[in-house]
Amino acid sequence: MTGSELVICARCGTRRDPHGDPVENLSWVLDQNHGRHQWWCPRCARAHVRDIEGKLPSEYW
Repeated sequence: MTGSELVICARCGTRRDPHGDPVENLSWVLDQNHGRHQWWCPRCARAHVRDIEGKLPSEYW
């Protein structure tokens, strides 16, 4: 993830602030689902960590 890359949560639509808290920016999760890369904000990643780790398709969440 570069500092200027636009990153939007695939679940809730939250945008990552490239000039925001660096710890929070490092908490974003990149997931590959059906050959597509998807970003998850820290809040959605925490809420769905078991689903992400279990590789459940996001339509089941």
